Amino acid sequence: QVQLVESGGGLVQPGGSLRLSCAVSGSILSINAMGWYRQAPGKQRELVADITSGGRTNYLDSVKGRFTISRDNVKNTVTLQMNSLKPEDTAVYYCNMNGNVASGWSVLKRDYWGQGTQVTVSS
Repeated sequence: QVQLVESGGGLVQPGGSLRLSCAVSGSILSINAMGWYRQAPGKQRELVADITSGGRTNYLDSVKGRFTISRDNVKNTVTLQMNSLKPEDTAVYYCNMNGNVASGWSVLKRDYWGQGTQVTVSS
């Protein structure tokens, strides 16, 4: 059973910072991409940032220069450092992991999601 456990959300004033962390546990052979998505009320879930196993990163245009994604391939964790937060960053943030798991004699690629953590930017 693969689980993603997130931490670090909360309430912060505009211009402040938060750090989100996500730890992967369970029986997984290897991890491909890891990332963070967010969903604001009444909006579709969108990709905020992701990072490949080789360290290549990709960011939503509106967070470039403010957010930084990183991962620890030994501890199987991914972190999102969020600086200069704006009210429009308010959303539930979800950790996502694409990994390879054993299924009988096969290796399958699977997507897994965390439970979500609320980030609220407000004065």
